[in-house]
Amino acid sequence: MDKKEKLNRIFLILLSLFVVMLGYGILLPTLPYYTERLALGDNLDTDSINFHIGFLTSIYPLFQLLFVVLWGRLSDKYGRKPIIIVGLIGFVIMQLLTGLATSLTMLYVARIFGGIFTSSVIPVSNAYLSDITSEKRRTKIMGWSGVAISSGVIFGPVIGGFLSQTDLHLKYTIGLLHLDRFSVPFLFAALLGLIVLFVVAKWLKNTTRVHTFTTQKASLRFTFTKYFVVLLGLSFVIQFVVTLFETVFSIYGKDELGFNSNQIGIGFMLCGSIMAVLQPLFATYGEKFLSTKKQIALGLFISGLSLIVFPFFKNEYLVYVLIVVFAAGGAMVTPNLLSAVSLISKQNTGRNISIQSSTNSVGQILGPVLGTWLLAGGFYYPFIIAGSIVLAVIGFLFFFKNPP
Repeated sequence: MDKKEKLNRIFLILLSLFVVMLGYGILLPTLPYYTERLALGDNLDTDSINFHIGFLTSIYPLFQLLFVVLWGRLSDKYGRKPIIIVGLIGFVIMQLLTGLATSLTMLYVARIFGGIFTSSVIPVSNAYLSDITSEKRRTKIMGWSGVAISSGVIFGPVIGGFLSQTDLHLKYTIGLLHLDRFSVPFLFAALLGLIVLFVVAKWLKNTTRVHTFTTQKASLRFTFTKYFVVLLGLSFVIQFVVTLFETVFSIYGKDELGFNSNQIGIGFMLCGSIMAVLQPLFATYGEKFLSTKKQIALGLFISGLSLIVFPFFKNEYLVYVLIVVFAAGGAMVTPNLLSAVSLISKQNTGRNISIQSSTNSVGQILGPVLGTWLLAGGFYYPFIIAGSIVLAVIGFLFFFKNPP
């Protein structure tokens, strides 16, 4: 394939990653307020709202965990494109159900449906990128994957906050569905997802199918080395902490700092912006200054320390500074881990990245649940405990080797 065709393929994959994460970002700052509105509509005790926020956050990656390896294996067998298309279809339906929900039950259904189908997009898209890039450029292209993901988190909160506050006096009921101004950002995400779906279906070329299902036991023994387990452990911790932070910060900002949804959205926007800018920089130039192992260690140290001191500062601007520092640490860790996993095995790249994604999902499941549970004891606990865990796992790097 020539350079122009490769760039076109990369662009379409990054576009798919961006739109899926845009939908995720739209919900981030509004989830506490959106959940509160639906919970009160269901006549639930307001004390249970934080529980539902944590559980709604967790149930999405729970179903990603249950289905992501299946999607990865199917993509190895049938090619990446069909699986990405299925994920985009699921994304569109999830956004429609979320925007038209009239109860917490419907919101749960939308999250479950989305978790099942969108679990294919990120790992399979990363596997596609791995298929069409050389090992030498793998870390760099995974950094650009991180840019697409982070860009969704940058623009999602801004779009969600703006469109949900629009002065459109919409109020229509269609059976169990309800359309009002809170529906607008999710309908926008559904429309954008539909456009990207058609573009990908028309112009993205499928990858060559990998027919390697006759030696599964041998390949599993090869894949699950001590090195791979270390990579999975580090991936779990960083995702656990990031999701815990996202869930707790939205509640912390709303209840403790008195932030509105726009201020919370700015926090998430800053986090995504820093990740988007720094991930490709670290992926491209990081090894000129620090080895992969040292980059991961420094990133974990920066993120862990910033979390520990986070609840001791109440000033809005200092809070934003700490979010920037936390995101910078994460930007050093994520692309290096993803690249290291993708380099383990050429034949089973899709499956290995999917296994890593499953590990990430476990962290995303446990982070919000533990975070909202710790909130009952006080706002200090989730941040200090999460930060301490990040610092502790730096010891895992004793078993880390630089990728071949």
